[in-house]
Amino acid sequence: MREIAAAVQEGAKAYLNRQVITISVIAVIIFFLLWKFKDAPTAVGFLVGAFCSLAAGYIGMRIAVLANSRVTQAAMTSRSAALKVAFNGGAVTGLLVVGLALLSVGVYYYVARKWVPGHEIASLVGVALGRA
Repeated sequence: MREIAAAVQEGAKAYLNRQVITISVIAVIIFFLLWKFKDAPTAVGFLVGAFCSLAAGYIGMRIAVLANSRVTQAAMTSRSAALKVAFNGGAVTGLLVVGLALLSVGVYYYVARKWVPGHEIASLVGVALGRA
């Protein structure tokens, strides 16, 4: 089981690294397009949202891969034990996504309120676009 888990972790890490590179390139292109055709606060909001989304996906995948072998081990004992471990692993990822979304919106709103007074709500569109 450890051998298989190590192989899955290696594959997931390679996939995540490739995904980070690809998504980062696309995010930089969208950032410059937003900066040029929309405005700077929306572009910066997009980067904040994209970073938090990428972080949630990366961390969530790592947690899921680690939880897989634990679920397998718990399944040898009982179905309910496996379900409990699987549910807890998924809950961490779900809470991470929601927590990072709230944190990014809250921090960005606080900073934008001082940076671009009167336009902070409109520039939150960028954060939402990055989180999509």
